[in-house]
Amino acid sequence: MTESHGQSRPPRIAIVVGEQSGDNLGVALMAALRQRLPEATFFGIAGPRMTAAGCAAWVPAESLAVMGLFEVLPHLWRLLRIRSQLVKRLLADPPDVYIGIDAKEFNLSVERKLKAAGIRTVQYVSPQVWAWRQGRVKKIAGAVDLMLCLLPFEKQFYDRHGVQARFVGHPLADQIPLQPDRAAARAAVNVSNDALVLAVLPGSRQGEVTRLAQDFSNTLVWLRQQRPNIQVLAPMANAKAREVFQQALQQAGVEQHVHLLDGQAQTALIASDVVLLASGTATLETMLCKRPMVVAYRLSKVTTFLLKSLGLVKTQYFSQPNLLADKPMVPEFFNDQVRAEVLGPAILTQLDRPDRAELDASFMRVHQQLRQNASEQAASAIVELLTAGTAHGRK
Repeated sequence: MTESHGQSRPPRIAIVVGEQSGDNLGVALMAALRQRLPEATFFGIAGPRMTAAGCAAWVPAESLAVMGLFEVLPHLWRLLRIRSQLVKRLLADPPDVYIGIDAKEFNLSVERKLKAAGIRTVQYVSPQVWAWRQGRVKKIAGAVDLMLCLLPFEKQFYDRHGVQARFVGHPLADQIPLQPDRAAARAAVNVSNDALVLAVLPGSRQGEVTRLAQDFSNTLVWLRQQRPNIQVLAPMANAKAREVFQQALQQAGVEQHVHLLDGQAQTALIASDVVLLASGTATLETMLCKRPMVVAYRLSKVTTFLLKSLGLVKTQYFSQPNLLADKPMVPEFFNDQVRAEVLGPAILTQLDRPDRAELDASFMRVHQQLRQNASEQAASAIVELLTAGTAHGRK
């Protein structure tokens, strides 16, 4: 792609991800890009799956896994140092394209500097700019050559603001079968077909798990009083999440009643009857697995105050099923609502939903809409950008 002394050299692709979901997207995108650009080399900030697939990890992805306006403050200088060193290294030896996968605040700030220097930039997974702080779209326009959107209404938003965007669908919709095999999932985690099963996913980031772990554990205490036979599967995203959640379970006295899993989130979701989980990508995954759910979200009090008082939030929902439907398909609870006496009854209500068939049909419609072979679509869009850039002499 890049010309060097009159000869073409293999394309060099920088990729930066910030957490497990980004690592999953990244490894699938790398595979799709290699089909089109077999000689391509990959480097940047990578998770374990990307690293195993051949991406040179200058920094581990977990270094960027911080959320919240004020939650980031203790990590700010470290993150600024990582960003500065990354930009300096990329400007000294420019890649053919920089692909930021999720980790929006970090990636967009890097992309802005790189685009100004003439390096092509792609953001894969849009920030929720349509939901809050919509004024950021102007900065996004100055940071990215191409926005790859997982959700259809995101492209519509960018089209209105003159930002080049492509709806590629969601990789999870491609990966998860339209009709998940519940019996096989239960066999994989040693659960009988007639068991009543709750899956609990408290999140992947340490701060997120810490804010939800005690209330989720207390909810399990409440549920055992109502449904003593309920079985609980708790897939843990990483070792730190497991440590935090296990400690909360011990304090609540229910550790012996919870089957902690290392990973296997999708298997646990498919095996379950109902799910209690943190807001995020996992809510979409739960919907694609066709499971009713109760969604919880906690931010610090200071962050919450600023978001509300400054009028930065432009949507009434935060879980992806409700955002996609633009209506309350699943119950979601925020901050002080996240407590056992609220979450417990909501879980029982989801177990006995009279409109379960209608809910499943709604989930299926979304699944089919998002099933677009996302990694292939994203790779094609990136190659088109590279080709267009080369044709116009952009280096």
